[in-house]
Amino acid sequence: MRFSPKLAACYLPFLFAAPAFAQDETADEADENVIIVTGQGLEDSPATPAYSSVELDRDLIVTSGSGRIEDVLSSVAGFQQFRRSDSRSSNPSAQGVTLRALGGNATSRALVLLDGVPMADPFFGYIPLSAIAPERLDSIRVTRGGGSGPFGSGALAGTIELNSADANTLGPISGSVLANDRGETEASASVAQNLGAGFAVISGRWDRGQGFFTTPENQRAAITSRAAFESWSFGVRGVAPISDDIELQARGLVFNDERTLRFEGADSSSEGADASIRLVGRGNWQFDAVAYLQARNFSNVVISSTRFVRVLDQRNTPSTGLGGKLEVRPPVGADHVLRLGVDYRRSSGELQEEAYSAFTGNLRERRRAGGQNSDFGIFIEDDWSIGDLILTGGVRADRTIIENGFFRAEDANNALVSETIAPDRADWSFSYRAGASYRLGDAMRLRAVAYRGLRLPTLNELYRPFVVFPVVTQANAALENEQLEGFEIGADLTPANGVEFNITAFDNRVKNAIANVTLTPTLRQRQNLPAIEARGIEAGASITRGQISFNGTLVYTDAKVDGSGASVALDGNRPPQTPEFAASATIAWQPAEGWLLSTTLRHVSAQFESDQETNVLPAATTLNAFAQIPIAGKFSLVLRGENLFDETIVTRNSDGALDLGVPRTVWGGIRFGF
Repeated sequence: MRFSPKLAACYLPFLFAAPAFAQDETADEADENVIIVTGQGLEDSPATPAYSSVELDRDLIVTSGSGRIEDVLSSVAGFQQFRRSDSRSSNPSAQGVTLRALGGNATSRALVLLDGVPMADPFFGYIPLSAIAPERLDSIRVTRGGGSGPFGSGALAGTIELNSADANTLGPISGSVLANDRGETEASASVAQNLGAGFAVISGRWDRGQGFFTTPENQRAAITSRAAFESWSFGVRGVAPISDDIELQARGLVFNDERTLRFEGADSSSEGADASIRLVGRGNWQFDAVAYLQARNFSNVVISSTRFVRVLDQRNTPSTGLGGKLEVRPPVGADHVLRLGVDYRRSSGELQEEAYSAFTGNLRERRRAGGQNSDFGIFIEDDWSIGDLILTGGVRADRTIIENGFFRAEDANNALVSETIAPDRADWSFSYRAGASYRLGDAMRLRAVAYRGLRLPTLNELYRPFVVFPVVTQANAALENEQLEGFEIGADLTPANGVEFNITAFDNRVKNAIANVTLTPTLRQRQNLPAIEARGIEAGASITRGQISFNGTLVYTDAKVDGSGASVALDGNRPPQTPEFAASATIAWQPAEGWLLSTTLRHVSAQFESDQETNVLPAATTLNAFAQIPIAGKFSLVLRGENLFDETIVTRNSDGALDLGVPRTVWGGIRFGF
């Protein structure tokens, strides 16, 4: 990984926080004044149940068939990446995540937070999934629907909150080593220690392998390559009390991810160093203050699919993200929880790439593109409890600025070929969310909410063209902000202990939806569509009976493009990469202490590759499995299976040229301390 002073600066917060982690207490002092730290943010507000959400506990998180975070999140029907590929066999820049069939774009339309900090790449907007190790997490909550208080400008389709595990959950030492039937390996370890009233965690993970052929056998050429991958990540986290009711949390993460896609030499890489510091106060005046810094980079080599030579080297895309938030909850009485706050996010970056002739191999163009986006938000939200009725309402105002945007291309002799200097622009946007939940006895809760959400176009969408040979997609510096408006109604049923059901009907509309619009068979451009509409029904069930548990979710979505003007030909079409139906069901059996056997069945219906409703990606049904069997002490044998039906999963279809997802894969290995 290419470190720089900028990356090293990410870890300054830990130097300042170190004295806090080194504190010690005598036994007498501890008995007189017990201080409890959680490593989490403030408690959920009373109105949290008013929104359609799914919570995943640690047992589910660490027992997926693949051991990947995207596999865990796929337990929530409606969660999707831009493509069906996982984070070992896709281009990292295609790892945008969304909910409710609001896809059609590789940028994330869902806000992803790790311990309260946004995780999206500052330049592209994708999520570095390979850097998020499931074994480091304690819980996940997926809230579907637009709008959010803090960092709400990214929560267009919903919010995914990832919460790290503490030292007591992880244990002093834990780790695992596994290998699969292709000789690929996965290794992870963590060391956690309670220090005084706080704790510290150090963890790492390393994945590597030759990969599988993403190209069907009848379409392979001599240069066709397996989807080889190698990724590693290293994290440190510390939590310490500052006083009886204030705690300091600090976190750092460095990662590197290298992959090869389709052809020898078609290598991509992503890397980063993130750091954050958080101060949480739980006194009468509660508060949550966060500051973070991200330093990221991306590179990618494009190989011609006809001449099998390098045609584009996106050799360097450095970017920086920084931001923070301050949320305050003043004491306003037992019946109200009032949240006031501000937040700020800034992203800057620059693309550096060279284009080469497919015939001579000579340099044709040098290209540079980049800019800076920022968002300053102010929000206020109040939850009012009136017996069994809870009312919630909030508004936020966002000052968005898009500036310093440019694209410049020069030929091999440094002569100017083309140049775009985008005008700076700024605007105020207003969003809201409001709703109610009402409990009917102990067995039922009714809920209804309405909301408006916002998303800025990313630097990638504004300024960076890209090629998935032979299709060229142009950038568009004039893109406007996306805005979602929607509402939903639902019910939660708990007819017995250990039995929960939920159902939600929703209607969402994304105005100015950014999509890759087809201009010719080999040319697309990012454009604002008038709107994408998505209406549907979500349902879930969780049942635990003794040693057996069941968790299932499903979603049906009727999504379509509202086209007019230049996009009138798309009117009524289903957005690309959006399935109509998705479902996931997991059954687990714990026959004895330390044992766990589970299977997960998933189905995703057919979807279209492009906005023209052509090139179908067929429906896919997959079966994953997991088994943990105690051996001795804290050691366990672990067996995992991915796609045990060996279903053909088509992830890309370019006029019959296909990419495939993971085939049947069987893993085996040892765990300690889980």
